[in-house]
Amino acid sequence: MGEEVETASPEIIIPAEWTQAAESIAHDHSLPSPPIALICGPKNSGKTTFSRILLNTLLQNKRYDKVAYLDTDVGQPEFTPPGCLALTIIEKQTPDLTIPCLKTPERSIFYGDTSSKRDPRTYLNNVFSLYDYFRKEFYAPKEGQKRAKPEVPLVINTPGWVKGNGYDALVEMLRYIAPTHMVQVRISTESKNLPAGAFWLEEDQELSVSLIEIASARRDAYNRSGTIRKDASLIRDLKIFAYFRQCFPSDFSVDTFKELAQALTAHRPYVVPISKIKVKHLHCQVPSSEIFHALNGSIVGLAVSSAKSSDSEHETPWCVGLGIVRGIDVSKDIFYVLTPVPLSILEKVDLFLQGLLQIPTRLLQVSGCLSPYMSTNVLLQS
Repeated sequence: MGEEVETASPEIIIPAEWTQAAESIAHDHSLPSPPIALICGPKNSGKTTFSRILLNTLLQNKRYDKVAYLDTDVGQPEFTPPGCLALTIIEKQTPDLTIPCLKTPERSIFYGDTSSKRDPRTYLNNVFSLYDYFRKEFYAPKEGQKRAKPEVPLVINTPGWVKGNGYDALVEMLRYIAPTHMVQVRISTESKNLPAGAFWLEEDQELSVSLIEIASARRDAYNRSGTIRKDASLIRDLKIFAYFRQCFPSDFSVDTFKELAQALTAHRPYVVPISKIKVKHLHCQVPSSEIFHALNGSIVGLAVSSAKSSDSEHETPWCVGLGIVRGIDVSKDIFYVLTPVPLSILEKVDLFLQGLLQIPTRLLQVSGCLSPYMSTNVLLQS
């Protein structure tokens, strides 16, 4: 991805207590069902790195041939582009803990923002919908439900917003999910940490969870944090880059934002009938007269309104991927859409979800390249 990417990742030294914590979860034989482990802690504490270690450890266990991963961090999700909440089924270990990668989720919901602060209730309902789907399909179902697949363990990664409303959301999440194991990663600045113990339970509630506290990792002789502090906006841009890079074959030379901008300019978009699509704005109200102006040149969640978690009280359309609205021709009843989603799946889409996720500035303002989203003539022939 050109000059935008760090050329080398620092070596991460995994503390012994991290390894022991992961193994204690993976080899816990006291449970009748596989573990459900929720990882929490302040930002830059190493939650994602530990989650990957736990994934690998669970997959090394001969009891499990796959592990479910519920990503609740809409700002920096592990396996999907930003703005999404997702349940992903992992079947292979990840050898490099420092390289982000994209995977096709089992189920995804487009929240449409990189923080839950704007709408915590919708955010939580989305998390609960994904968890309910996991319970129904991969775990011990709720009363009256039937499980379609063998039970698998679940790893839940959470955001680093652990104060104020972020704390309240985490408490509600813990109470709803009721994990078998809760791993809290603590940093040296005590004021930024969560309270110790089962802080989300009422005083008279019975403790039915294994509590594990681990310190943030260290990676070098200077005792600097083992987590890699990066520009959050850059990470999001790179994730969006990687996602739309999938519009092209893997052997196609697209390694920089400039190359991707040029490639997308020349790429033939899908033609989607406007009359088939319902548009929903997630975090703001848009007058009907301005809907097309708001959509043009924006990133949208491509959703199927009929694909809902019907047994959940939190019904939310599943998102099958992201698209860029490349142009709009109202007279021809056409949206022009760029997306790596295959045509066979795109044909099922009947809902565009528009949030606050924007095309990266690095993809728009590229020296020597006229972005199609900022020019006057944006339409391509179908």
